[in-house]
Amino acid sequence: MNPLYANLPVSVFTRMSALAAEHEAINLGQGFPDFGWPEAVVEKAAEALSGSNQYAPMPGLPELRRAVADHYRGHQGLEVDPEEVTVTSGATEAIAAAILALVSPGDEVLLFQPLYDAYLPLVLRAGGVPRFVRLAPPDWRITREALAEAFTPRTRLVVFNNPHNPSARVFTREELGFLAEACVARDVVALSDEVWEHVVFDGGAHLPLSAFPGMAERTVKVGSAGKIFSLTGWKVGWIVAPPALGGPIRMAHQYLAFATPPNLQSAVAWGLGLGDAYYREMRGRFAEARDFLAGGLEQSGFKVLTAEGTYFLCVDLAASGISVDDEAFCLAAVCEAGVAAIPLSSFYAEDPAANVIRLCFAKRRETLEAGIERLATARRQFAG
Repeated sequence: MNPLYANLPVSVFTRMSALAAEHEAINLGQGFPDFGWPEAVVEKAAEALSGSNQYAPMPGLPELRRAVADHYRGHQGLEVDPEEVTVTSGATEAIAAAILALVSPGDEVLLFQPLYDAYLPLVLRAGGVPRFVRLAPPDWRITREALAEAFTPRTRLVVFNNPHNPSARVFTREELGFLAEACVARDVVALSDEVWEHVVFDGGAHLPLSAFPGMAERTVKVGSAGKIFSLTGWKVGWIVAPPALGGPIRMAHQYLAFATPPNLQSAVAWGLGLGDAYYREMRGRFAEARDFLAGGLEQSGFKVLTAEGTYFLCVDLAASGISVDDEAFCLAAVCEAGVAAIPLSSFYAEDPAANVIRLCFAKRRETLEAGIERLATARRQFAG
């Protein structure tokens, strides 16, 4: 067996979900919603089953590639040629194809931690050498100084996630400018994981990295229908990239998944044409759930960190008066109090922040109510 995978631990999501099932716990660890998807998009997918059910074109259905280009032109002001779009079987497949295509053995790859758990194994499998920029609570800021220290003459790729999972941070124009300037100055490609681009709250707006000066020709943008429509099980994603980058990625995609179910592609193409009202209502529903969970936790004595985007919010255990680290708290919470959360230390490759947990608020009100009650029970066990 490849030693990289043989030596990887079981993912924290699998582990905590198994414990949640074993203890019949409320699961606020899993990052998918149990409400809020547009039924009309689901109906379109069902209708499309009466059409072709054979392999779709490898780059994606032309109607979806056009819809992605039109969507970004309308929502983000990006001029995208449909030929620059490649449809993938989920955003993670897009990220895998991009890393395998763009990283050669010995290339240094810059990663921001805490980081989505797929990034590092994929970089290592491609033969890349990871270097890390450490983001720290409570503000998770990117600084020019941290970037200057992390970039080297061997840096070839930056993997960047905005809005950021797991911190729920939406990076500012200034911070994105720091990153863009560093990439341009060092002739580095950016793999910009922007799957949460529509899940931004409090009047914030997503700023695509490719829109910054000098970045259009060096950015691979990753999007996800699963996140846009709360249909995570569909696994429909895409990349947008200039031909020099998109061509090799498309070849890697050809030998990974090749194609994505055509009925799902057709439904997503239709859904991307939904008006602004859908996006306002979707963000409103999730913001309401975020505020409900945050308010309940704060009333229970927890220190909740600001959640600007994604389905997640983080809790600072030390600031909440809790005397154990995040791993110990999460194990006790699921096994003894009946509620699953994710220790944020599991998202670090080195030097973890060990006093923060991540919770998913994209759950029904009754689930959140029960989760708040059980987390309060767990807090009483450890509060100093």
